[in-house]
Amino acid sequence: MTAAIIEFLSGSEWNDVPYIVIGMAFHACQDAGMKTEPPRTERRADALSKQRIVEAAIEILDADGETALTFRALAARLATGSGAIYWHVADKGELLAAATDEIVARVMTGIVPEVEPRAAIRAIALGVFDAIDAHPWVGAQLTREPWRPALLLVFEGIGGRLQTLGVPERAQFDAASTLLSYVIGVGGQNAAHARMARDEERTDRSAFLGEVADRWSALSASGYPFLRHVAAQMRDHDDREQFLAGVDLIMAGIAAIQ
Repeated sequence: MTAAIIEFLSGSEWNDVPYIVIGMAFHACQDAGMKTEPPRTERRADALSKQRIVEAAIEILDADGETALTFRALAARLATGSGAIYWHVADKGELLAAATDEIVARVMTGIVPEVEPRAAIRAIALGVFDAIDAHPWVGAQLTREPWRPALLLVFEGIGGRLQTLGVPERAQFDAASTLLSYVIGVGGQNAAHARMARDEERTDRSAFLGEVADRWSALSASGYPFLRHVAAQMRDHDDREQFLAGVDLIMAGIAAIQ
């Protein structure tokens, strides 16, 4: 097109060419020398979904804790805008709840329905304990909104199996509540201790327990005879085994209810 215009102009007297034609020729030459490309933006290769948002939130929570979970940090990790996240999740509270639901759902999915009720209760309890140990933020979230699926799944899983065991109806709620409180409470306490040890850069658990045992052994024999007596057990105990021992003690008490 530019060559044709130049040929036309070269065969004409300039005075005979309207200014508008000259202007068109000039702009045509300019446009021909310019490459127009659409602006490039960083875009996700996959479609954003609520599941992917929750998975990314769990990654942030596990790495840096609840305070690090912001929509800006989440958007950066997902290579998207905050608006796209808000389309799926209303606020941080909903996001935390959804992340907790996801973790607990994984635990409950791993429980074999056909297993004997007592064994199933132990499996649920240990699964939640391990989940809180791996994801310390889960413990606090479980009790923050007791109507969420996370707590309901655990409560139903324990309570339904107590019914199967024949626990009297009058004692079912108390028995299930006691087990649930023990699981969440001890799990949260264990996670808190682990977090404190990490913050204080205590990486050797055995050394820490040994220090506690030594302090107990040095207590006054008249004032703390029991703690002096069990100091060696503090030194050598396993947290998961001790946790399950507590579950068994509670179950033994429930079984004695007539």
